Amino acid sequence: MEERHRVFNEQSLQQIERETETWKNGLPKKDEDGQFESLSGVLVEPIYTPNHIAKMDYLQDIGFPGQPPFVRGVYPDMYRGRLWTMRQLAGFGPPEETNKRYRFLLDQGATGLNGTFDYPTLRGYDSTDPMAEADTGRGGVAIDTVEDMVILFNGIPIDQVSVSLVTCQPICNISVQSMYFAYAQSMGIPLDRLTGTSQNDFMMETAITIAPGVLPPDASFKLCCDAIEYCAHHARRWNPVSFAGYNYREAGCTAAEEIAFVFQNAIGCIEELIKRGLQVDSFAPRLSFFFSSHSDFFEEIAKYRAARRIWNKIMKDRFGAENPRSCALRFHVQTAGVSLTAQQPLNNISRSAYQALSAVLGGAQSVHVDAYDEALCTPTELSSLTALRTQHILQHETRTTHTVDPLGGSYFVESLTEEIEKRILSLVDEIDSMGGIVKAVSSGWIHGAIARSAYEYQKDIETGKMKVVGLNCYRIEDEVLPIELFEVPETVEVQRRKLERIKKERSAQKVKAALDTLAKACEAGENLMEVIVDCVKERVTEGEISAVLKSHFGTWYPPLF
Repeated sequence: MEERHRVFNEQSLQQIERETETWKNGLPKKDEDGQFESLSGVLVEPIYTPNHIAKMDYLQDIGFPGQPPFVRGVYPDMYRGRLWTMRQLAGFGPPEETNKRYRFLLDQGATGLNGTFDYPTLRGYDSTDPMAEADTGRGGVAIDTVEDMVILFNGIPIDQVSVSLVTCQPICNISVQSMYFAYAQSMGIPLDRLTGTSQNDFMMETAITIAPGVLPPDASFKLCCDAIEYCAHHARRWNPVSFAGYNYREAGCTAAEEIAFVFQNAIGCIEELIKRGLQVDSFAPRLSFFFSSHSDFFEEIAKYRAARRIWNKIMKDRFGAENPRSCALRFHVQTAGVSLTAQQPLNNISRSAYQALSAVLGGAQSVHVDAYDEALCTPTELSSLTALRTQHILQHETRTTHTVDPLGGSYFVESLTEEIEKRILSLVDEIDSMGGIVKAVSSGWIHGAIARSAYEYQKDIETGKMKVVGLNCYRIEDEVLPIELFEVPETVEVQRRKLERIKKERSAQKVKAALDTLAKACEAGENLMEVIVDCVKERVTEGEISAVLKSHFGTWYPPLF
């Protein structure tokens, strides 16, 4: 145990404590005030002093940016050296239409792409499958074969632009990521030159967005790890998983649950990959994280700072990582879609700007700002541009990037960081005691925890305990919607014509051979991404691949709780 060195001397602390009590006694009494607390229920005191961080050791607990425990940021100069990537989410209709939006955002100054996929694609169905065609093109772009990937990235230099594939579920990811890689190879781009991220989080389908016919948690977890293992060998600059704390938060998690659940997910993946024979430092630097920025400004900043400290500890103490990049937590942040309102939608511009500011003050590596109309529809070109310009204003006009971690040393922020850290570690220990994240998901414990937190959040809104401007206070009766709504372009027939043509043109013999090879790889327990990359090159559809996976692994319904 290293010797700890307090920042403040004992005599000064005692004097400050006495003076603080005197100051508190002089506060006006207001019976109606009650208690002040954070969004997660952390009690907030009227003032914070050096006594709140008196036990901290600056070098051990906070340190310098770019050095363990990385609380103040993962790079020494942070935004002074490189601004965060502006990675705006986009995706709707057929790939031809989404390609136009991608090119528009890049032309307007976006520095990365963040592609969303429609519900059939996310859940492993073709666009024309009767189970899913009503959702085709909605919530994201429709992708059925590698030819769609060619259209989606037409004219975009993917060897120069960092691309995030929001392939939430591993059953979607393993097909769509394979299509992206196959497309890159067809363009003569080695996989080691690609930079970007796949979401690929097994909890997205098994604990967050439960749908009929999902793979069992252990099978979905295997597919996630297959993609990580494949990238460790073939695409070493690619981030093969983005643990989707953002989506856990959107489903109802608290700030502490968001971080604890992603860390337990990451711990599970690391343990599995070490079992497969990989050295931790060979893949850990490419594990990436995706967090929410909700409306409690200081709690979110404290959450990011606590997360960096915990991750450093997990990687060093639990896994013996030696590469500093394995211990430095890098993450993307999206402003909280769940906080947006359909009422008075232009208020969402302000909401998202404050949330983006807390992401930046918390040290995010890339940021998405929600468009003001996202509570109502897919963003229009105007709302997307406004969200992108919000990032530009933050980067170039506010001067918040001129110093690293400007809130470091704040008695309140440091104290809140410690409290959030304690709550996260308590949850991490609880899941450890259950046997890890896959067992916690399989038993329904994770889903139950999220549902309880979501219930409390919604109850606070409906009772008015939590104020939401325009929704439960400052309402405008008989409000006339002040914006134009986006209409998703025709998608099903476009995709149907493509699929019919492709199935006539491709070699039925080669397709059958590819699917037979996939079925045998399932039986043998092999890495499935190795064979699925070959499948998509024969223009096998995502639905055909998913059918083989579901046939072998079966499907699952979460236990009732």
